[in-house]
Amino acid sequence: MRIVFRRAAQGESVATIHRDDGIVLELPSFSRKHRIPHDLAHAVTERELGLADGVFGSIAAGAVFGNMRVVAGRTRHDAAARSTRVLDANRRALALAEIMAGMLHQEVEGTVRLGAVQAARRGWGSLRQEPFPWTDEQVLTAAGVLREHGERWVALGPADTLDFPWPARLVAPLPADDRRHRRSAHRARR
Repeated sequence: MRIVFRRAAQGESVATIHRDDGIVLELPSFSRKHRIPHDLAHAVTERELGLADGVFGSIAAGAVFGNMRVVAGRTRHDAAARSTRVLDANRRALALAEIMAGMLHQEVEGTVRLGAVQAARRGWGSLRQEPFPWTDEQVLTAAGVLREHGERWVALGPADTLDFPWPARLVAPLPADDRRHRRSAHRARR
């Protein structure tokens, strides 16, 4: 999958997402108050921390959020049901991705002065009881990559874009279709 960030009217941004299934989607970002678009912060944080079931891994698996629109390609006959399954299965992970991206975004923007590692640990602890899964180095690397992409974003001209490759290893698993599973189980009992 490839994500292309570009500037939109009134200081907003738009991410054009080229999924591997040939579908092209647009995801508007409402980030006027930030120097770095929030969706770019999500993409960097999720990729660098290996969050396959966050926003962009879910999109790669077929999820379509309510503010997105299909701009090219032919959608599957079951695209809406598939999207619902992915979003339902990843609800907790999406909340975590939102917190982690938000904490690193705020740290890089300078609106929180905790330090990237402390900010990430605080975000994790607000949702999870398990031990923090990343090393300090991984968090600092993610913050550094976000800073670099932020600098690239700021330097873009009005017609320029920022390409962001999304690795195939970070696609959310597709949950089973319960209806199909129930039908085959019913047939097996006959």
